[in-house]
Amino acid sequence: MPQTMTEPSPVRHPTPPPPMLPQPEADPGPVAAGLAVERVDTSFLEALIGYNARRAALTIIATFIPRMAQFGLRPVEFSVLTLIGHNPGITARQLCATLDLQPPNLVGMIKGLEKRSLLEKRDHPNDRRAQGLHLTAEGESQLEQAQATALALEIDATPRLTPLERVTLLRLLRKIYQPDA
Repeated sequence: MPQTMTEPSPVRHPTPPPPMLPQPEADPGPVAAGLAVERVDTSFLEALIGYNARRAALTIIATFIPRMAQFGLRPVEFSVLTLIGHNPGITARQLCATLDLQPPNLVGMIKGLEKRSLLEKRDHPNDRRAQGLHLTAEGESQLEQAQATALALEIDATPRLTPLERVTLLRLLRKIYQPDA
């Protein structure tokens, strides 16, 4: 009976990152030999923008949460108050669109901020069905302090970036989610 030779099945490797990105050296390590992993190879993930953006966001949020606790603000509440403070009369619909929030999630948050006397609703001048959101005097004062804290904590959370690198990073990140950036 004649013997047939079979070709070995092709070995599939993860797609390498684009050549323009620096690639950390891969540790061939003990994984292939079935031993314990001494050093985790994250090189593929580190070549992905989403992974890096998420890791950077987690670093900032880890500093943000404890520093904003004095104001009783979570990141999304800070964003809502900031938008209201810089856009007096903004509607809930506009907030949802700008921050990509679901309306039911915003309703409870607005009620909570109202109970804390940080914002108030007023009749919208152009739309009888809508209400404009405005900061109260207490809300304005708290937001001013919270924004100063946010600026300081971002610098503290990114000590390895120069001021120019911070500006460049912000510009590049905005190019991802703002079509006209």
